[in-house]
Amino acid sequence: MPRFAANLSMMFNEHPFLDRFDAAAKAGFTAVEFLFPYDHPVEAIAERLQRNGLTQALFNLPPGDWAAGEKGFAARPDKFEELQQSLRTALPYALATKVKRLHLMAGVADRADPRALEAFRKSLTWATEFLSPHGIDVVLEPLNKRDNPGYFLNDFDFARDLIVDMKIPNLKLQFDFYHCQIMHGDVTMRLREMMPVVGHVQIASVPSRHEPGEELNYPFLFEELDRLGYGGFVGCEYRPRAGTVEGLGWFKSYAGAKS
Repeated sequence: MPRFAANLSMMFNEHPFLDRFDAAAKAGFTAVEFLFPYDHPVEAIAERLQRNGLTQALFNLPPGDWAAGEKGFAARPDKFEELQQSLRTALPYALATKVKRLHLMAGVADRADPRALEAFRKSLTWATEFLSPHGIDVVLEPLNKRDNPGYFLNDFDFARDLIVDMKIPNLKLQFDFYHCQIMHGDVTMRLREMMPVVGHVQIASVPSRHEPGEELNYPFLFEELDRLGYGGFVGCEYRPRAGTVEGLGWFKSYAGAKS
């Protein structure tokens, strides 16, 4: 049975951020993820996790000026120092929450520009080496062009090929079914092909990005994850249609799966 992590940046928004940990645990989740923790004291986040017996599945490295459209630094040749600082900023949160994977965002850059690709590879090498002594994986998530125009990492095949080529043990793919379906379709076959490099999975309905449903047969895909031996977390990175708890009917048979 998959182990689901509530995404607290999108779910349980009926509560202040720190109270979402309590709400997720009450709803039956045993793990959580979120985009960015950096507006909150690391001690407060660690305390909420411990109080509720929750596992931290994932969070993102600092993206830069998110409100202004920045989405990371890794493929920006002029932003390598910011990339390094983002790792230093994230590390205390990673150690306190005991998270085992961090999402490194590529940023807005032209993938056809060889300087951007060179910068991306340099950033991945530095980030994985920085995090390896702490037992933390770096995960890469391709984002679809419809929602994220200009984002450097916008193709699953490219991401998979890069991970295979670099041969870095703690560099993995973040397989988001929502983005994969929009970009490529044929998600089951892609999942089967890419499973050897998958380090994290996320879900949402297509096209609305609400609770699982619509185009994708998620009960089948959850069974496929089991068949493929996936032992990681499934992050619920969706926007509830009409209230988080009200939309958890799909989750009832999975609630309480151990982390």
